[in-house]
Amino acid sequence: MTLETPRLILRRWREEDIVPMAAVNADPEVMRWIRDGSVRDEQQTRDGVQAWEKEWESQGFGMFAVQIRSTGELAGFTGLAVPTYFPEVLPAVEVGWRLGRSHWGQGLATEAAAAAVRFGFKERGLERIVSITQVGNKASERIMTKLGMHPVCETVNPAYGRRVRMFALSSDQYAVATG
Repeated sequence: MTLETPRLILRRWREEDIVPMAAVNADPEVMRWIRDGSVRDEQQTRDGVQAWEKEWESQGFGMFAVQIRSTGELAGFTGLAVPTYFPEVLPAVEVGWRLGRSHWGQGLATEAAAAAVRFGFKERGLERIVSITQVGNKASERIMTKLGMHPVCETVNPAYGRRVRMFALSSDQYAVATG
């Protein structure tokens, strides 16, 4: 499964992606808004990638490795997942993303996430896609808004005790927005 955008290739994971993704996960600034803010090491990254690959097999969707077309560099990930860590919002499918800092501020996360949302609605027939961010993460909220999502609720993540805001987009809203 591969998706292409003007600047990116979204694809399944390879062994050689582990080390560069681990570098992204080891950056405290990148991880600041993720779960409890802890960084992850190479083994935790490997475990995460393996879990995402299992989701592809069981759900028909998952997290894509995001590769820069012009250089072949791994920038991070984007994709779709069931937010099992947050039972209050289930059933749901969440779009998420994480890019290394050198790729911030260029519109790449929005470009990648938009491709994942399009895939979810057009290829997988999803009725609704959500995105969840910690309150205060204005960069992620801007991406959600650019994706056409609207805030629907604010609550506390039960696993980490941090306030979060959920945005959502229905397939009907998506169809109107994309013509």
